Amino acid sequence: MTYILVPIIVLLVIMVVVSLVRGIAAFMQSTKEDLNRDPGATGPTANQLLQNKMMFNRIKYQAAAVVVCAILIAMAR
Repeated sequence: MTYILVPIIVLLVIMVVVSLVRGIAAFMQSTKEDLNRDPGATGPTANQLLQNKMMFNRIKYQAAAVVVCAILIAMAR
């Protein structure tokens, strides 16, 4: 079972890093848009929504990785 859980953890870690990088890239892009945005505009921009989505995905993948690590530790005992 260890041979299955370790690659799952590695895959989840990669997904966390990808989500983090995409979220940071969306943040940088939304910062540029905010500087050029009309002051009267309301609501979030598309990049701000993408940033929110990527950060939420990062949290989900981190939680899944913690759960898999907990299962792996429980099985090791």
